[in-house]
Amino acid sequence: MDLRQLRQFVAVAEHLHFGRAAQALSMAQPPLSRSIRAIEQELGVALFERSKRKVLLAGAGRALLPEAKAVLAAAARLADIARGAAAGEQGELVLSFVSIVDYSFLPDLLRRFTTRFPGVRVDLREATTDVQLADLRAGRSDCGILLGPLSADSADSGGAARPGAALDYCALVSESMVLALPATHARAGPGAPIAPKALAGEAFICSPRHVAPRLYDAIIGICAAAGFSPRIVQEAIQMQTIISLVSAGMGVALVPESILSLKRPGVIYRRLRGARPLLEVGLAWREGNSSAVLRNFVALAAQSRL
Repeated sequence: MDLRQLRQFVAVAEHLHFGRAAQALSMAQPPLSRSIRAIEQELGVALFERSKRKVLLAGAGRALLPEAKAVLAAAARLADIARGAAAGEQGELVLSFVSIVDYSFLPDLLRRFTTRFPGVRVDLREATTDVQLADLRAGRSDCGILLGPLSADSADSGGAARPGAALDYCALVSESMVLALPATHARAGPGAPIAPKALAGEAFICSPRHVAPRLYDAIIGICAAAGFSPRIVQEAIQMQTIISLVSAGMGVALVPESILSLKRPGVIYRRLRGARPLLEVGLAWREGNSSAVLRNFVALAAQSRL
């Protein structure tokens, strides 16, 4: 049984008359009758009850009709699906992201992308930059919003041993750092921006360098420029955890300014005197990935660069 025979069966079932069905199909009646008999022989059941005066659907025919219509409707969509996939309007995008962008531009970017491409399913995976890099090279994700810029070692896997594993990168936003303080801290009240040198001797909470080297180096750089090395008392991977530890009074933290949107009881944010953008967030994807869905997302994300 093929799609042509299914269309012929549906036509006869809807008209309940072989002559009118043949006319609707622009074919002669005898080959239509032979085709229906061939379907019945293949299935081993009668689809129609025939008499000289009328044609009726048999029980098997009534059961087959909605299924046949569904198959024909699905077949009719195949061309649109293929064209939509080629244009990046259908398919899936596996997108990983660092937690800080959840408090800045990611919600708006996702909203604009899914509005423009409703046929694309976005699989979101929160992950640190080091995990994202490994997933991108292994093909486990399509693109990642991570802390940049990528170093030569990060962007290139090392040549022929790992062909196709090099990464492309597009910077999206640069952020300054702000200070997160326990609400009970002596400097937590309103006032002018805090000079970084005033933080000498404070207990610091931050991410491990192997997880977020760019963030870690930005923190160390601020402290070094102020003439001291931070006393790190606790490390945490997720930014939400760092802020929770600050709220518990375990120390202070230098965090990206997008975290100002993370309102946590017991935490006060203060800007730093002379703060300048130190932390870059960008989009990375595997070089040579030909996905049209990815191409559309990269283009839209590039429009969001600040």
